[in-house]
Amino acid sequence: MAGRLRSEASAYLRQHAGNPVDWWPFGDQAFEQARLRDVPVFVSVGYAACHWCHVMAAESFEDQATAEYLNEHFIPVKVDREERPDVDSIYMSATQLMTGQGGWPMSVFALPDGRAFYSGTYFPPRPQPGQPSFRQVLQAVHEAWEQRRGAVETTAASVAQALAQAGEANRGLLGDLSVEPSGGLPLPAGGPEAGWGPVRMPPADAGGGDDRQAVLEEAVEVLSGQEDTVFGGFGGAPKFPPSAVLHFLLRHAGASRSESAQLAAGLSARTLRAMAGSALYDQLEGGFARYTVDRRWTVPHFEKMLYDNVQLLRAYAQWAVQSPAGPDRELGCAVAAGTAGWLVDRLQLSHGGIASSLDADTIVDGVHHEGATYVWSPAELREVLGDDDGGWVASVMGVGERGNVTGTRSTLHPGRPLEPDEQLRWAALRPVLLAARQQRPQPARDEKVVAGWNGLAVAGLAEAGELLDRADLTEAAVAAANYVLSVHLDDTGRLARVSHDGSAQPFEGLLEDYAGCAEGLFSLYAATGESRWYRAAEGLVLRAETVFLRDGTLSDQAVPAAQVAAAAGAVPPADPLESATPSGTSLFAGVLATYAAYSGSVKHRELAGRLLGYLGRIAARAPRAAGWGLAAAQALTAGPVELAVTGAPDAAADLITAARASGSPGIVVARHPAEPGLEEPAPLLADKPVPADGALAYVCRGMVCRRPVPTAAALLTELGLAGLGAAGR
Repeated sequence: MAGRLRSEASAYLRQHAGNPVDWWPFGDQAFEQARLRDVPVFVSVGYAACHWCHVMAAESFEDQATAEYLNEHFIPVKVDREERPDVDSIYMSATQLMTGQGGWPMSVFALPDGRAFYSGTYFPPRPQPGQPSFRQVLQAVHEAWEQRRGAVETTAASVAQALAQAGEANRGLLGDLSVEPSGGLPLPAGGPEAGWGPVRMPPADAGGGDDRQAVLEEAVEVLSGQEDTVFGGFGGAPKFPPSAVLHFLLRHAGASRSESAQLAAGLSARTLRAMAGSALYDQLEGGFARYTVDRRWTVPHFEKMLYDNVQLLRAYAQWAVQSPAGPDRELGCAVAAGTAGWLVDRLQLSHGGIASSLDADTIVDGVHHEGATYVWSPAELREVLGDDDGGWVASVMGVGERGNVTGTRSTLHPGRPLEPDEQLRWAALRPVLLAARQQRPQPARDEKVVAGWNGLAVAGLAEAGELLDRADLTEAAVAAANYVLSVHLDDTGRLARVSHDGSAQPFEGLLEDYAGCAEGLFSLYAATGESRWYRAAEGLVLRAETVFLRDGTLSDQAVPAAQVAAAAGAVPPADPLESATPSGTSLFAGVLATYAAYSGSVKHRELAGRLLGYLGRIAARAPRAAGWGLAAAQALTAGPVELAVTGAPDAAADLITAARASGSPGIVVARHPAEPGLEEPAPLLADKPVPADGALAYVCRGMVCRRPVPTAAALLTELGLAGLGAAGR
């Protein structure tokens, strides 16, 4: 074997370097070999933390006879879906088109030009009812290639055409994004004498075309109908954390005192409570698993992904901010602290970047066991804690003699809020169990650093640092931001998608990477007041506008690979719909709105509105596929509120805390840093004097500011008078 994967940076590819399969990395060389040998390409797509990827590797890719057949009749290509989401996305679309479902590992057979003609996901080593073995699939595809080549090529052409039509449909959702700045609108009611300055307002609904508020309320109604009213969350098994949807619901809940806002508050609170007491959340160490296989949230798929946890960290932090003093606020703070602590302790690398995931499997005596680190039997609990405490934990945490994961072992999950006395007892026993668990074999960590996910992590850590008054979390956000800017960003402003061991890989970031990093840097600027973060975010936004938006057309990728373009029917992908992560479209719309609030750019505010125009056509049908976009639209509908704060750091922090507690959606904060540097602050702070003592807060919208106020009470009054949030509820 050539061992081509041994030198690859991707941990997932290196996991397969020792297979007898003669793997190639995805690229022109592999497909050229397929053309020269006149054989199809077998594209296997997965990721390092994927349990079923490990299973198929052990059953098929490590089997000598299977590998020999695969090597003889195909060019086998291995793809890390997290490193190459462009490849994963187009072949996942092809797989869903051909089979009606998707997942990983993904198995795709393609022509030497990249067009797919047959695909599936996991194939077993032996036939099962309704499912062929992997060897049978290989033999059938080879036979078709040799004996029915015309039919194979016809199928590939049909699939590419269908994907092109789907791509055009997605583009149709976005429409023409060409935008020219507007001339502004008259001053709000009250005029300058009410405290507003002399600058004209931008249009409140620039570029949207839909009644945005009605769209948002309709989305809440539809989500209400999809709620699992028994166990919380949305839909049935498998049940995923609705991370982006929670972001929207919390913003909608904070926007007003309307019936729709109260409905959103209830939906988000019930889901957040349910997940906090479930096996999805690691009750010992913090952090969330990818999903649960059952509706009751009791049996997780144990991989822990950075992108899930950073979104949920922000959701629990925001829930705590918006909740009145009491159990919900305490629970939100506890889960936010636990998730942030897990993220820093287990995923943050020594150079500051944050790793992608922890594996679903633990290797015990050379064998992969899913979730082995995390599950317990009653006997194991008694051995660690003694009979009395061990029996109590088993009873409270749902650990019975019959395991829910293996025959004897179960996850720890109360499935309900603990009573105060139970909380105290559990708080005393939890560290003992965690120390014992840490002596077990631990899941592997994929140390690949993904730019966009690190950007979202910076945002979550910065916001949690403010909420919890944890300087260490803010410092972790700063370390991650410094890493991304120093390693992923080159002198031309080009952002690399991934890095390994402090070295950026050549694949340019997607729109979601540029926008995700800008999101994090804007949040870090709001938390620290350091202008360097604002300027770096501004640079990413402006480059993304140049690279991904051309002639009024948005693309998710800068320059698609030739094989990806062929598979997509030559239609550059631009999909605004979301899955586990926010789409590039919705992230970009959000940071455009934030940038407009900081800079006063009407052009960028209008572009944000135009990007979100698709919501009117999708929110009522599939709001769970548009959560981040809905959240961005909610912020636009509310202004977003712009808050400029000057003065002493402690007094300024009190004002900002009060403003955040008002629940105003997407509030944009600019503050003078404790130690002003040489760089100019964001335009929102321009000409705002710094008082000799105390602090002053300016409530603004479209760079139009009310008179400054010095106290939290006065600030909440100003927010309410301005109609810019749910202040004073």
